[in-house]
Amino acid sequence: QVQLVESGGGLVQPGGSMRHSCAASEITGNIHTMGWYLQAPGKQHELVATIRTGGTASYGDSVKCRFTISNDNAQNTVYLQMNSLKPENTAVYYCNVRYYPPRMTDDWGQGTQVTVSS
Repeated sequence: QVQLVESGGGLVQPGGSMRHSCAASEITGNIHTMGWYLQAPGKQHELVATIRTGGTASYGDSVKCRFTISNDNAQNTVYLQMNSLKPENTAVYYCNVRYYPPRMTDDWGQGTQVTVSS
């Protein structure tokens, strides 16, 4: 199982910024994407941002133009720069890595709490 080490999270005021990182280790296959998802209680994961190893990024509609994801393939690490944060961005953010073979597999970090409040 892939090990994911997350950093970031905490309390920030509305309009502020925050940076997350997530490093993957113990990988035996090829990474397809890394990124972050939210998960509200009782609901499925919701996309925040993911990035392919080639650099193509995808964003959830609510964070486009405010969040930027980047990667360092040599370190198997991704970064999420969160700007213009809003109270509705308050959530637990889970790092995700999707890799193969033999089949596409998802592993998840333990999650980091982000609270946007004055």
